Amino acid sequence: MEWKLFAHLRDTAGGASVSVDVEPTTTVEEALAALVETEPALRAELFEDGELADHIRLLVDGEDAFSARDGLETEVASETELALFPPVSGG
Repeated sequence: MEWKLFAHLRDTAGGASVSVDVEPTTTVEEALAALVETEPALRAELFEDGELADHIRLLVDGEDAFSARDGLETEVASETELALFPPVSGG
């Protein structure tokens, strides 16, 4: 399964995407755990008090995992597109 990373998350992981090994059918939570196991430096960027930080946007096939899906319990397959966006500012 592949995670797409944006902004400083891409820099932290050293690339725009990270492949992780998960079961053929898994949850977003398990895929996220595999991501931080593969790229431990992302943990500090993504989590606050053991929970996914409120300011991180997590997309599943282009939809917000929390408003359009079942959050971290969303079931995903190997072909599911997962993406993480940190807050971005600019003018």
